Amino acid sequence: MLVALTVALSAAALALAAWCGFAAYRDQPTKDWHFIGMGVVTVLALAQVVVGVVMLARGEKAEEGTAIFVSYLVGAFLAVPAAGFMSLVERSRWGSAVVAAGGVVLAVLEVRLHDIWTVG
Repeated sequence: MLVALTVALSAAALALAAWCGFAAYRDQPTKDWHFIGMGVVTVLALAQVVVGVVMLARGEKAEEGTAIFVSYLVGAFLAVPAAGFMSLVERSRWGSAVVAAGGVVLAVLEVRLHDIWTVG
C-alpha cells in the first residue's frame, strides 16, 4: 500500500471526526459543509481501493491474506458514507456524532490495513 495515501486518508478522517465532533458538541446537525468533507474523505478512500486492487492485480500479496485485506479495504471505503447516511436519518447533534465516530473508525481501519499489508 502507499503509505502516503494511508497517512493522508487517516489525517483527513481524523480532521472530519474532529470537525463533526465539534458540531455535535455545539448541538448542531451535519450541514452541507460536513457532507463536502465526507465526500473528500470518500474520494481518498476510493483512491485507496483502486491502488489496493491494482497492487493485488500486479501479483503483490497482503501479509495476512487477500480476503482479509479486501474486506478491510471495502469496510474502510464504506465507513464514512454509511455514517453520512445515518446522519441524514438522525438530523440532530447525534448525526454529527455518528459522522465523528465514522471518521475515527476509518482512521483505525487505516492502521489495520497498513498492518495487514506490511511484513511484520
